[in-house]
Amino acid sequence: MMSGIPGTAVIQITNLSSAVSSEQMRTLFGFLGDIEELRLYPPDNAPLSFSSKVCYIKYREPSSVGVAQHLTNTVFIDRALIVVPCAEDD
Repeated sequence: MMSGIPGTAVIQITNLSSAVSSEQMRTLFGFLGDIEELRLYPPDNAPLSFSSKVCYIKYREPSSVGVAQHLTNTVFIDRALIVVPCAEDD
């Protein structure tokens, strides 16, 4: 049984440090495939501080999702990343 959602090109990254920027995420995950869209919540310019952030990345190729999942448990800044496939909301 394949894990994840068949055909999805989107990943969700959670347990992100509040210090993370979208540029850092683009650099880190851009090595694994062409990024079509990246959204970081709350955004870089959010007026309030949050204890953690969540990032959504849409790749051009669904095959990049499986590769990106291998970054789960990678410590980035001060936390271990959690990377999961995510259904695309068309």
